[in-house]
Amino acid sequence: MRITDIREARVSIASDIANAYISFATMDVSILALYTDARVDGRQVVGYGFNSNGRYAQSGLLRERFLPRLGDAEPGALLDDSGHNLDPFKVWSVLMANEKPGGHGERSVAVGIIDMAIWDIVAKVEDVPLAQLLAERHGDGQPDERVAVYAAGGYYHPGKQIQGLQDEMRDYLDLGYTCTKMKIGAVPLAEDLERVEAAIDIVGDAGRLAVDANGRFDLRTALAFADGLAPYGVRWYEEAGDPLDYALQQQLSEHYAPPTATGENLFSHQDVHNLLRYGGMRPDRDILQMDPVLGYGLVEYLRMLEVLRAHGWSSRQCIPHGGHQFALNIAAGLKLGGNESYPRVFAPFGGFADSTPIEEGQVALPQVPGIGFEDKRELMKVFEGHLGR
Repeated sequence: MRITDIREARVSIASDIANAYISFATMDVSILALYTDARVDGRQVVGYGFNSNGRYAQSGLLRERFLPRLGDAEPGALLDDSGHNLDPFKVWSVLMANEKPGGHGERSVAVGIIDMAIWDIVAKVEDVPLAQLLAERHGDGQPDERVAVYAAGGYYHPGKQIQGLQDEMRDYLDLGYTCTKMKIGAVPLAEDLERVEAAIDIVGDAGRLAVDANGRFDLRTALAFADGLAPYGVRWYEEAGDPLDYALQQQLSEHYAPPTATGENLFSHQDVHNLLRYGGMRPDRDILQMDPVLGYGLVEYLRMLEVLRAHGWSSRQCIPHGGHQFALNIAAGLKLGGNESYPRVFAPFGGFADSTPIEEGQVALPQVPGIGFEDKRELMKVFEGHLGR
């Protein structure tokens, strides 16, 4: 078995929305297709990948560094012991050859895009959904049949008032979600608390609403918002400060009793190890949100889970950032605590298969080999339109 063709393109997902830190006015993603000479039921096996939102397209790194390494590798260096399928761990080692440790920058995103496509191929060759393959190889043998998901939104938007936020939250409930998340930190505390109260009025219970500051605050502001949020009892208070400011997170955890969440901008198992050593994270309530694409892919995410276990954490405390089918398969196969979802933004990359609607805040996985992109019509149009075939 070998990879016969590699195609990559940049796709815009720009919009007028913003969080407390960045605007998405120029946001884009990289998409990737890896074609192989393998065939299952007469169809060529193709693996698809893309990066999660929030990090820009990785065309330069992909084309100039990592895809050439993949293309130049001897086929046997990429294969498992059977010789009939790819080995994601061997592929990862080829991609990261001659790379210095630390200072992850954006290379973790580029590697993660390739890693997604590799796992798509591996599961398709085995003719099983990725969730099933992960459960058999790295879990307890049986994936979760359904995964709890929440609707991420509540972004700042020009002209969007309280009524617009409430209409958005109501729309998520109508789609079948029971839990939502909104942005905070771009306006003064008092104004944000009005927005939080308005959202709670719609979702009906503060425990069904999470809030996300996207790393905006210094310690003083983080603690002030913590004091403002504490009486409500929101589901979690996410990324109050810079993701690498473990001292801030530790002081926040001492000050704020309800759950916090962080991790989407930690890109290695060493980063996760330091968060758990120095960040004051509490395994009985806090949420870890590492993104299995942005952080060097699933190969590295499995190492992160090993670090969690060594620190006494359950995988159920992990709810990955990303909001797409790759993370959903990982959540089901490795029995995580849930998955993010973007039902109205970053389309068609966010969201799940066409055949699996959200029901009472949960979603099932389609019984489609691989990640299941073929059961997401609008996403396949993007792949086919930009990459051909």
